[in-house]
Amino acid sequence: MDRTILALDIGTTQIVSIVAQNDLNDKINILGIGKTLSAGINKGNIVDIDLASNCIRDAVLLSRSSYDIEIDATYITFSGINTRSTRSKGATNIPNGHITSNDIKLVLSRALYEVQISPDYEAIHVVPIHFTVDDNNPVENPLNMNGSRLEVYANIIMAKKTALTNIRNALKKSNLEDINYVLTSYASAISTLDGDNKKLGSMVVDLGGSTSEFSLFQNKAITFNDTVAIGGEQLTNDISMILKTPLNSADEIKKKYATLIPISENDEHSMQKIKVPLLGNESLSDDISVDYIQKITHARVEELLILIQQKLLNSGLYNSVHTLILTGGVSKIPGIELLAREIYQGIHIQVKNPKNIPNGYVNFNDPSLAAIAGLLMYGLDTDPSFELDSNRNLREKTPRGRVQREDESIVNPRTQETLSSVVSNNNDTSTKQDIKYEETVSPLSKIMKKISEWM
Repeated sequence: MDRTILALDIGTTQIVSIVAQNDLNDKINILGIGKTLSAGINKGNIVDIDLASNCIRDAVLLSRSSYDIEIDATYITFSGINTRSTRSKGATNIPNGHITSNDIKLVLSRALYEVQISPDYEAIHVVPIHFTVDDNNPVENPLNMNGSRLEVYANIIMAKKTALTNIRNALKKSNLEDINYVLTSYASAISTLDGDNKKLGSMVVDLGGSTSEFSLFQNKAITFNDTVAIGGEQLTNDISMILKTPLNSADEIKKKYATLIPISENDEHSMQKIKVPLLGNESLSDDISVDYIQKITHARVEELLILIQQKLLNSGLYNSVHTLILTGGVSKIPGIELLAREIYQGIHIQVKNPKNIPNGYVNFNDPSLAAIAGLLMYGLDTDPSFELDSNRNLREKTPRGRVQREDESIVNPRTQETLSSVVSNNNDTSTKQDIKYEETVSPLSKIMKKISEWM
């Protein structure tokens, strides 16, 4: 019997909850959707549990209002700002010479338990980069192959326990159980990448409300992820502070007039003026040129794209990127593809919406819905791949993916006491130099300096 899931994307600007299940043709059947504005959430973190809990509850109730149906599992996006990753290897002997799902789960579990994880982190994804059987060439799918020894080289994505605990506490009012956490940029990649892009080396950048999160896929596996704490809200703040206008007015200006397409001095559009309400006395207004708004937008988005580029350069994986895909709300700004091409020279740039999910509730032809769309595909196994999820269940790479539950036969490779006693090691990629926004980007004066250079 097909499961019914609830997918929950907890963002800084909005919370989206969708109830769905597979239909008889293994396609996603959406049963309800709920959207609320966010409160108590900032830069991927819950900063006020009561406020966030109420917003989550409202979105969940809206999504469940049409059907009184039991939820079998809940899938929640988790911000990359609270994660780190490392690589590990695992190996197991195959006594009967035939590789089963249990063998794959065991070898992934051993890769997890072989790595030293800091006590304040826990794994949410154990993703194979490649398997090998009997020391032969790497294979993508070892299921049902014959061999005496199975090995895996895996990418382990870990989440900060305090952030997970805050989410769990915020979910209590919604009575949600069987929680599965999915990295936001991973979910966005599932909904925007096709098989060729995953194989050739593609990075998906989800330009969100207060953070921009990105994941790199190589040979169909997520091999790197990171975050920059800048998103659409920072552009709204820039417009508000520079034009001395209230935040709600700045947000409307951003939505209507923000562009990255250069405006020529001879273009009639450059002479267009708009009325901008003044902060403190909205009955008064200034006349501001559309060209000036373009310069504010360009300064902030250029800076954001350069910071993402620097993170990728620091990872040593820049030359592995064949295609860079932009999604998320900020990717709606006209001209962002052209600007990205100037910055990421030699890399193919695309702006993409999530894959279409036909339904009568919501139009998924919107980049701001990339994460929630990917969450649905992940939860309902429409994008199957081998992985240990956040509950240590095995996701299988089959024509119709399935999740092997904890109660299915599997030998635990090591005790939990051993796992909780280990500490961080030098293999942890989080020890590499991170570029923090506060350390590399000066306040508003830097944006103003850029704008003045273009005047």
